[in-house]
Amino acid sequence: MDEILIAEFLGSADKIKAYSPIVKALWFDGNGDWEKAHNEVDGLDGKAAARIHAYLHRKEGDQWNADYWYRRAGEPCPDMTLDEEWAELLGRYLN
Repeated sequence: MDEILIAEFLGSADKIKAYSPIVKALWFDGNGDWEKAHNEVDGLDGKAAARIHAYLHRKEGDQWNADYWYRRAGEPCPDMTLDEEWAELLGRYLN
């Protein structure tokens, strides 16, 4: 995902209410609030929520829990940096 689009997304606090919980989680995480990001997806059903949940636990450093959520999402743990994974998820779910 383009750095300018990422910067615009992260600066879009006025639009946060219109975002889905999945995208809100990425917004909160990208703006440094892991806990609010986690709260957005904690308890949600579906593969998209599980995928974001997996990323957040990987970022937290809890690989065992992250692996559980990657399995729930039906995807392997990616071989990329956390920043790359975040950008890939944003590109996937922002559309």
